[in-house]
Order: sequence, then structure tokens, then C-alpha cells
Amino acid sequence: MRGNELSRPDGPRRAPLVARLLALVALLASLLASPPAAADETDGFFRKGEIPAIDIVLEQASADSLRNDPRTYAKVALVVDGKPLAESAGIKLKGAAGSYQGFDERPGFTINLGKFDGTARFHGMRKFHLNNAAQDPTFLSEWTASSILREANVPATRVSHARVRIAIGAPGTEGAIMRDMGLYVFKESFDEAFLKEHFRNTEGNLYDGGFCQDIDADLERDEGKGEETRADLRALSEACRDPDMKARWKKIEELVDVPEFVRFLALEAMLAHWDGYAFNSNNYRLYFEPSKGARFIPHGMDQCFQDPGMSVLDMPRALVASSVMKNPEWRSDYRRAIVRLLPEFDARKLVRRLEPVQKRVQDALRAVSPEAAAAQAEAANAFVERLSARAQSLAEQKTAPEPKPLVFKTNAAVAIRGFHGMSEVEDANVEEVDENGARWYRVTAGPSGRCVAGFRRGVLLEKGRYRFEAMLRTDGVTALEEPDAPGAGAGIRTSGTTRADGATGGGERTVSFEFDVTEATADVELVLELRARAGTAMWRADSITLTRVRERKTREN
Repeated sequence: MRGNELSRPDGPRRAPLVARLLALVALLASLLASPPAAADETDGFFRKGEIPAIDIVLEQASADSLRNDPRTYAKVALVVDGKPLAESAGIKLKGAAGSYQGFDERPGFTINLGKFDGTARFHGMRKFHLNNAAQDPTFLSEWTASSILREANVPATRVSHARVRIAIGAPGTEGAIMRDMGLYVFKESFDEAFLKEHFRNTEGNLYDGGFCQDIDADLERDEGKGEETRADLRALSEACRDPDMKARWKKIEELVDVPEFVRFLALEAMLAHWDGYAFNSNNYRLYFEPSKGARFIPHGMDQCFQDPGMSVLDMPRALVASSVMKNPEWRSDYRRAIVRLLPEFDARKLVRRLEPVQKRVQDALRAVSPEAAAAQAEAANAFVERLSARAQSLAEQKTAPEPKPLVFKTNAAVAIRGFHGMSEVEDANVEEVDENGARWYRVTAGPSGRCVAGFRRGVLLEKGRYRFEAMLRTDGVTALEEPDAPGAGAGIRTSGTTRADGATGGGERTVSFEFDVTEATADVELVLELRARAGTAMWRADSITLTRVRERKTREN
């Protein structure tokens, strides 16, 4: 198989005769109709899909600035396809845990052509992103997910690719350094132009969900005309915490475009976007359109389809998502949305859509190296297999029964498996390891001196009291001192609670955490975490259990 070809899932390749005739009728109708308005310059760039060669030219002072203060814009010049584009654009590094890399590695970039009073535009864009695809060897996940979302009329950034080089010093001059960075994923930004494309009223507040932050955090505002009071965020957060569920749902309905939010949740789950808003409070934007309900916008979709069998029926953990999914009517709407959206995940259709993109990516990578092209081709074919497996899994799940709470015998421990990694910092090492025949969840603090990282797992529980236990091993752990933090050192707890004890130093011990479920049923997130300046924490996988504790009965006088 040649590298620029994608292996197709099995199935018929020709449309039925009736479908072909209908397509011909539609074509004739379009020819007779008045010509459509010309697509704008930005849309034309993404539709054409040509891969530009972008040279980032910077002086030594700007290179040093990006090394020492990577999140602050430095001044650079840009040359695209050999032609000067901008003399004073702004550039900063981007990415979070897993994708962030330093300036002397292979970083991702945000480029703002107008940051330093420049008037340059790239195909109509003032600002765009160059993602390093550190977590996506296919270079196709973001493009595929965006394509599905936009076909389903859900706001999403457009995606293409670019070949990137960095020049420190003017190219061709003495001492100049040229670094070929290879292929990048090119994305438009969430800015006013994006809002104008998708919303009628662009005067509202657009918030960046940041890294693993829910709506109750102090989210950064990307766009907005009024004062930065964050009253809209507070109102939504308070609504989701109203203890009266009927009152909670009424308030949410007043603040959120619930039908659109339900479709957003369905698509996140169907994309197996485990690192999105619903399941990880991560990778999202939130727009409050004046006089309309809040809209969530997906982001950071470079790891979609990694788990083809990911459940679409698990209860989400994010604040708004969990509140909405506890409403039986909205939950039914969600399940109906899954069925309606299934055609968007037809594997044969997706592969046909991907083929020209894959060819362009292969052409660009062969210019980098034969090895890079071969590695991507192998990853892309595995990606296609996952698309097919995901389509099959979704078809099976559409009629599956609703999840049921875990069943316990009083004081009998139930083993808990399937934890997934999380990190609130960029340099923590979060991994599963085998040691002497046992599986461990391990977190090691990075050189920044601030580690907030670990593993999480949601479980559906009935009302009652529970004990969460695990075997914990620590090595050189120095607790992180954070006022109002949910704990220090290494330990276990449930999301939204605080643990009093934290393991430091070294050694091995059994740790325990008791908690109450006060609702009839609730989705509870179990947390293994290290909050430390230094050190390593490990939890033995086969020791992690949950026990329903016999509740004491009070004696009546």
C-alpha cells in the first residue's frame, strides 16, 4: 500500500442508482440557480487545503524571550512560500501537558499578525495556531473531528497543515541558524472573526476553558465588549450547584442553549474526545451570546478516536454536563441525538473525505524525510481502523441499556479499574508502569517544583457511605503548600472534597478515604493525586477498592 493511500473499511463502494440520480438532479438544480456568493478568503484557504511553507524569522533577543517567557508574545518576521508576509508579528508558545515543548524542542505556536500594530493578514486571518501534533502521529485527528463537527453544524475551528522553519538571524547572513521543524497542524483561532462566522451577535463574552478548569474557575476571557466581571460564569456555576434539582434545571435552561449543549455532549462522546469538557473539564471555549443561551465550543481534539470502544453512556463529570445529564428528559434527548448523529460517523464517508488530506500530508512529509512519511502512513492506516471500529461501537451502543450503579455487598470491597491520567501542570510525568508483575499508576513531579497530577475514574453509586482504599508508595515526596487546596502530598479522595492527610517522604502504606453519596444515584469521581514540589507517588492498581460501609443506626430514646 502506498503511503498516501488510506485503507478503506470493507463495504459497498458505489452509491445505489437512485442516490446517483438524485445527486444528478441536485447538480442540475444548482447549475440553474443563481450563483452562490463567493467564499471568503479564509474559507477558500481551508477548502483548498494547500500546505504553505512558513518561515519564522527572529532575532536572538526574541529567541531568548521565548525560552525564558514562552507565554508572552515576542516579535518576529514571517515569510510564507518565499514571500515576506509580516515584519513585526507576535509569536508565543502554546500547548499543555503532553503537547507543550520548549523553544529549543518542537513547540507549538500562536501567531498574532497584528500584535505589534501590524496590518498583515494571512488569507484574511489576523491570528492562527501552529500545533506540533505531539500527541497525534497521524496529523489527522484534529482535521477529522473538526470536519465532523462542522458537517453537523456545531461551531469548530477550521484545520489544515503547514510546513514550518525557524530562522534565528536573517537567512543567509553569517551566524544565522535555520531549523526545519517539519509538518504542523494549522488552525484558525477563537477570535472575533470566528464568532462572526458562527453567531449573529458577537458582543458577548468568549472564555478559554484553560487547562483542566471547569466553569467555576477564573477563566480567561478571549473576547468581550463589557467589563470583565465574570457575572455570567458565576451565575451558571451557581445554577449548577442549586441543591433543588428542579430549580437547578430551570436556571440552567435560562442560561444555556440546552438543545445545542446536548448535541455538543453527544458529539464529544461520539468522537471519543475523552480530554474534552464533558469528561475532563478541558479543551473547550464557552461563549455567552447576548439574549441567547451559552454555547460550548470543542477544542484540542488531537486525541480523538484513541479508544474506539469508549462509552457514550457514562455520566460526564464536568459541572454543566453532569447537571444536564441528570435531567431524565434531557438524557433522553441526548440518546436520541446519538442516533441522529450516527451518519456523521460512517467510516467509508470519513475515509473518502480524508483521502485528499492524507495525500497532501504525505507529499509534505516526504519532503521532510522518507522515515517521517512512512511513520505517518502507518499511523494513518491504524487511525482508519479505529474510525471503522468506532462506527461499529456507536451502532452497538445506541440501543444499550442505561448504566446502572455499582452493586455492593455490605463491607465487601469492589475492585476499581480503568483510571485515566490527568495533570494540571506541564512537566509532571503521569504513566502506568509494570513492576515485579504488578501494575502501578505512577506520578513524578517535574523540574518546575509544582506538581498537581494523578489519575481519575468515575463510578456510578447509590446513596450511602463508602470507603475508598489503595496501596500507596512514595519516594522523596515534598508536599506542595497551597492555601485552600484539597490536600497536600500524595493521597486519594473524591473530586470536590478535601483530604486531611497526605503522604510525604518515602515508604509504602494503605491509604483510605470515606465519603457519603447523598443523592439517590450520583456519578462520583475517584482521585489518585500527587500535590508536591518533588518526588514520586505510585498506587498499586490491584489494590484500589471501594467498599460500601454499613451505616450506624441511631437508637431512639
